[in-house]
Amino acid sequence: MSWILPRLVMAALRGGAGKTTLSLGLAAAWRKQGREVVPFKKGPDYIDAAWLSLAAGRPCHNLDTFLQDREQVRVSFFQNAIEGEVSLIEGNRGLYDGVDAAGSHSTAELAKLLQAPVVLILDCDKVTRTAAAMALGCQKLDPGVELRGVILNRVARSRQESILRQAVESACGLPVLGAVPRLEAYPFPERHLGLTPPQEHLRVREALSRAQEIAERFLDLNGLEKIARKAAVLDWSLKIEENSLNRPSSGEAPVIGVIKDSAFQFYYPENLEALSKQGAKVVEISAVREIKLPDVDGLYIGGGFPETHAQSLSENNSFRQSLREAAGRGLPIYAECGGLMYLGESLNLGEKTYPMAGVLPIGFGMEKRPQGHGYTLLEVEEENPFFPVGREIRGHEFHYSRVLYVRGGEAYFAFRVKRGEGIDRKRDGLCFNEILATYSHLHALGCPEWAPALTEKARRYRSIRVGTPVTG
Repeated sequence: MSWILPRLVMAALRGGAGKTTLSLGLAAAWRKQGREVVPFKKGPDYIDAAWLSLAAGRPCHNLDTFLQDREQVRVSFFQNAIEGEVSLIEGNRGLYDGVDAAGSHSTAELAKLLQAPVVLILDCDKVTRTAAAMALGCQKLDPGVELRGVILNRVARSRQESILRQAVESACGLPVLGAVPRLEAYPFPERHLGLTPPQEHLRVREALSRAQEIAERFLDLNGLEKIARKAAVLDWSLKIEENSLNRPSSGEAPVIGVIKDSAFQFYYPENLEALSKQGAKVVEISAVREIKLPDVDGLYIGGGFPETHAQSLSENNSFRQSLREAAGRGLPIYAECGGLMYLGESLNLGEKTYPMAGVLPIGFGMEKRPQGHGYTLLEVEEENPFFPVGREIRGHEFHYSRVLYVRGGEAYFAFRVKRGEGIDRKRDGLCFNEILATYSHLHALGCPEWAPALTEKARRYRSIRVGTPVTG
């Protein structure tokens, strides 16, 4: 069957070239015009995706051919794209940057997989005709990439803009779809190689309004939409399987708590959806505001920035204590990165040490440089609550924290690190009782057994907690 799905990839030559600001502005401007924009983020980035969700007014989904196989990427794109009018895909890093010299898993490879036209954002600071050479290089490196236009960014003056337009259009035959001047007031401050999360930005609406204003003033909104609408008709034969639920024949749905607040924000929509599809009731919990952990049958603690909330988290002693008690009773808990740090005993920030939940015998300190950054490959070597031995797990890690100590005892490591840093460069996945905590973030589409395993553990814990038998 053939599908007409207007779509556009926003790419650049490197990170920090303005992709996110212009993508956010374009999404907000199209939305203001009445378009139903479906946002996507290439790669494992949570923060850009959160901003894109706000700009478009609907969840942003990540597309990543390392974390998911090619068929899963196509299915994910299709199932979400059909819900809107035009899809906007923000690339990551440079257009051809991947995990190797061949550019594997790059924005370019994703664009080819989705048969999506690409608009290239050029940072024009202190260049003129050289910008045309950069665009021409991107055209020639892989003719299979449908490069359809250029946006000039950080243009100094009208004379430079005129030369840039002439050079790009004559050398490349590409339309220039916008010329954005150097901005004195950058609406989205950066931290840790990316934007500040919207949950921590003091003026979210003001920042999005500023990005929208930039797009409306300096981008050819109609020209960009025309390119999106000229995207190839998709003739895909997709294997879209109906969800097969393994729910009990009787009894209430297990309740899985998700610690989601300004300290813990990093969750893929698909991960939460996967838990719901398995029959779980997903409830959000704040480790900063709530007095104690509510009655839940399972707990998922994602990544975030516990270091920026260390004092608030440590001062909420009643919540930390209730979490320790629940863990002691056998509550199934799955934690990633910031969640791993929170489950530890302490977090050292310079001269001060803050107590954390104290569930796992591990302590952390913060460094000025990343201690883990990139895709990970883990092999399951030991029995654990959620993954079979022998399973290979693909994920990604990004953290400035490092492990100061791991005390001996009953806790053990379940994973061997084949790619990445992990907890000690060799191992990851700290296990204790029904708890598994890792530096790696996983994507539910690329790890389909994760959600069923967590939900089943929660179901069994509930049967003990409320005294009902597990059936089915």
